[in-house]
Amino acid sequence: MKKIKAAIAGGTGYTAGELLRILIYHPNVEITSVLSTTSVGQSITSVHRDLFGETDLCFTDQIGTPDVVFLCLGHGLSKEFIDTTPLPDGCKIIDLGNDFRLDPHYKGREFIYGLTDTFKEKILKADNIANPGCFATAIQSAIAPLAKADAITDDVHVTAITGSTGAGKKPGEKSHFSYRNNNLSIYKNFTHQHLGEIGRTMKELSGKEPQINFVPMRGDFARGIFASVHTRWNGIKKNDGTVGTTLEDAVEYFEQYYKDSPFIHVSKEDISLKEVVNTNKVLLHIELHNGYIHIASIIDNLVKGASGQAVENMNMIFGLEQTTGLRFKPNAF
Repeated sequence: MKKIKAAIAGGTGYTAGELLRILIYHPNVEITSVLSTTSVGQSITSVHRDLFGETDLCFTDQIGTPDVVFLCLGHGLSKEFIDTTPLPDGCKIIDLGNDFRLDPHYKGREFIYGLTDTFKEKILKADNIANPGCFATAIQSAIAPLAKADAITDDVHVTAITGSTGAGKKPGEKSHFSYRNNNLSIYKNFTHQHLGEIGRTMKELSGKEPQINFVPMRGDFARGIFASVHTRWNGIKKNDGTVGTTLEDAVEYFEQYYKDSPFIHVSKEDISLKEVVNTNKVLLHIELHNGYIHIASIIDNLVKGASGQAVENMNMIFGLEQTTGLRFKPNAF
């Protein structure tokens, strides 16, 4: 097949940089334009120094005629981009911001929520994607199977720690090295913006929207999310009509739910963040204790939590294997 022509808008940020790292080596993609309002004419490597020697691309303000455009813009700016940028007929949009996660209809376009391992059938037929948020990806990977089985019967409690890249590239007091180093802090306690999209998914899967008590935390590392999730455990209804209540039943159900998901794995051993950093993987670990189920969920916030999942969505829209261009070497140390 001919290569997919891809444009990236908002090309100087962290998620755009991660997209460039992925798409430069994608066997079925040609990057035709990387848009920026502040760096027109400058080389990509003047901003993304790790790509020095890998590409001669320069930033531009011309969209060209792409087959797909990735929007790596600030939240609220994707609608403005669509309003002001003429796109060729048939051009797909994959939005990495939050403009269309809760409000999927805009200017005749419908944006499908791109949680790849839960809404695969919808994504395969989609033209436009609202890419999930990073926290939302980690948390939903842990609880979507329970929601699908109507097994969430109580509040869901989540504590999740994210790396500093989750705050974006623009420097601020709470992203400064002197603040983040050797430090942990809570922010947006119980009010984080990703709660809306998580609740929407829960309602779509089970018809109910459970109370999710989410405590986000800033970690003193650059990449990754470690989400610790627990809720009441009353078991899972099995195929024979009985209710499975053991740890083995829980693990078997999660493995079955994700059997066709090439990047989501259920580990019977304890998991640690370095096992997923620089990969598109989700690792889950399940424990039961005193009537509760605990699920640890870990991802790289820039890959599976943003740009990697966006490329998964692109692959599926264009009829490629879900894993194309997304098999990376994990960081062991």
